[in-house]
Amino acid sequence: MAVKPLASASPIQKTPGVVGGEARIGNTRIPVWNVIQLQRHGLSDREIRVYFEKPLTAVDLEAARSYYEEHRQEIDKAIQDNEAD
Repeated sequence: MAVKPLASASPIQKTPGVVGGEARIGNTRIPVWNVIQLQRHGLSDREIRVYFEKPLTAVDLEAARSYYEEHRQEIDKAIQDNEAD
């Protein structure tokens, strides 16, 4: 199963079968929607970075935010879908 990087310098990836094929941070299982959702819930960058078992970097957060800006509908839908679960 091939990893599909979204841009040559972007740490955001989509891989079929990994977190449902949703956009995620690099080689982690942390979906972009989760990072944006935590931000919306008022967590600081520092809190978001250490929230996960494998801490994120400032570059990871910036990549997630950039991806969200370019794919707002996709990420908003993912947040909505996952809040319903």
